[in-house]
Amino acid sequence: MIESIKGPGDLASLSHAQLDQLADEIRKFLIEKVSKTGGHLGPNLGVVELTIAVHRTFESPKDVILFDTGHQAYVHKILTGRAEGFDHLRQRGGLSGYPSRKESVHDVIENSHASTALSWGDGISRGFSLTGQNDRYVVVVVGDGALTGGMSWEALNNIATSKDRNLIIIVNDNARSYSPTIGGLAQHLSTLRVTQGYERFLDWGKDILHRTPVVGMPIYETLHGMKKGIKDIVAPQGMFEDLGLKYMGPFDGHDIGAMEKALSIAKHFGGPVLVHAITEKGRGYSPAIADEAEKFHAVGIVDPETGIPITNGGTSWTKVFSEELVAVGKERLDIVAMTAAMVGPTGLDEFQKMFPHRTIDVGIAEQHALTSAAGLAFTGMHPVVAMYSTFLNRAFDQLLLDVALHKAGVTIVLDRAGVTGDDGPSHHGIWDLALTGIIPTIHVAAPRDGARLRETFREAIDIHDAPSVVRFPKGAVVEDIEALERIEGIDVLYQDENRDALLVSVGALANLSLDVAVQVGREGIGMTVVDPRWVKPLSPVLIAMAAGFKSVVVIENGIRHGGIASTLSEGFRDVGLNIPIHSLGVPLEFIEHSKPAEILQDLGITVQDISRSIVEWHSSLKEGMQPHEGESVFRRPLH
Repeated sequence: MIESIKGPGDLASLSHAQLDQLADEIRKFLIEKVSKTGGHLGPNLGVVELTIAVHRTFESPKDVILFDTGHQAYVHKILTGRAEGFDHLRQRGGLSGYPSRKESVHDVIENSHASTALSWGDGISRGFSLTGQNDRYVVVVVGDGALTGGMSWEALNNIATSKDRNLIIIVNDNARSYSPTIGGLAQHLSTLRVTQGYERFLDWGKDILHRTPVVGMPIYETLHGMKKGIKDIVAPQGMFEDLGLKYMGPFDGHDIGAMEKALSIAKHFGGPVLVHAITEKGRGYSPAIADEAEKFHAVGIVDPETGIPITNGGTSWTKVFSEELVAVGKERLDIVAMTAAMVGPTGLDEFQKMFPHRTIDVGIAEQHALTSAAGLAFTGMHPVVAMYSTFLNRAFDQLLLDVALHKAGVTIVLDRAGVTGDDGPSHHGIWDLALTGIIPTIHVAAPRDGARLRETFREAIDIHDAPSVVRFPKGAVVEDIEALERIEGIDVLYQDENRDALLVSVGALANLSLDVAVQVGREGIGMTVVDPRWVKPLSPVLIAMAAGFKSVVVIENGIRHGGIASTLSEGFRDVGLNIPIHSLGVPLEFIEHSKPAEILQDLGITVQDISRSIVEWHSSLKEGMQPHEGESVFRRPLH
């Protein structure tokens, strides 16, 4: 049946038996396709019926449907005619793993960062109201932890003040924080609460009793308390209705008929309504159900029958960090591990097993995590906050003014730093070096291999009067690269007899840098390759070292604008050093999803491209240029 679905309108003619058949087909389709490409499988298996009901009740794209988080939108993509694209899901030229305006008019926002859609829904519905588009609805499907983010509650606080907007909020409760209320009475009361007659009756009663002398107010308060108490027993809507939002549910999110009926009632209420649906993450796929920790939240390429990964990518950077964190946790009782709803993905799961009382998961709340960490540091603890690099963007203010300003001894470990690939523009970890570069007092390490990750992490947690950051990329850790020597903390990795160019290699690009040095050496250009290890603050030794070369090349897996080359150039200006510096990194643009190797090739961050560029730069230098003073200070015997 999936092949016959070219758009949401094709659902209208299907019987409920056919809809159930379609739901089964979609689950099988998702398991087959996502097991081959990788992606967010568990969340989408849980929203099949719910998404069908949404598209049966509302008219997309006239009605705007938003998903938060966006990784639960695969079923939405199928129902809006994009099933054929799943063979290349999250691959170059294929479907994005999140909603994308570039793909379809049915997608409005690319919201892979959670807890944003309610604010979008508030703005869009307000705009429809202000422009007289009262026949258009906004539906926000909020789930998979998005309500643990503070931004969601900021939005709800504002939405609740508006009584005349066509906004329906569906809470996709897949953690079973509440049990479904079953039975005719619960359904009847939910229906009753979102009828205008019920509202008018309450207003009439309130007005009459308020005007009744002596006994009026006590009677009203008693009746109101009884009403609220009875409703709270029947359904857990209290906190939402206390905000002023009308609440319906909970409903079985896997019952298409029940969800359609609930959404139809909510649609005609004439104001913001919250519909609570209970779903099962990973539904219909036994390997996902058996995965207690993640429910197959995100998977790589797996066997569709067993869910077991087909290939072993080797030891990951995350695993190296995880092992070292456990080791230091055994040695130091002040170490506390913290994350924002990513215990497993950031490698804190092993630490949690051993030290559950020293492991804190704050939910999708990076801002809270960093300020809370500053508070922990005040008490003498040393928090290690682990998150993906891209999510540090969300807590910049807290890092700057709560952590750094207060000189809090907090270590932030950034996984997935640099170009990450499959998850698209919002998930590349390319901004952290530029962001941290403008924060006073902060220390930032970019280890080149597993040994340096362990080393710099231990150095970071020894910093007690300032924040420290350790960043590393996604994927398998590279083989350890030993230095020829260490000069005041800076590792010399390669040294040619000729001192034509100094290549500053940032982080895990060391292997590439070494290959470049060998390649340009064949062209008669002598390079020295150094790894500063700590890139913020940059050591003045690096600036003095650079003075002995004709040019400097910086290779970094982050945006060039405000990156390490930019910082080094500023250091040159401060000491009056006039030497060419060439920056090789990520341009200031949003990069679509592709494999990391494909993206780096596009950006010219390959051995061949970089070597060619260095040869061209070197040939353009004026003939007879002499090395600057300071060359002899750092000249070392060849190794």
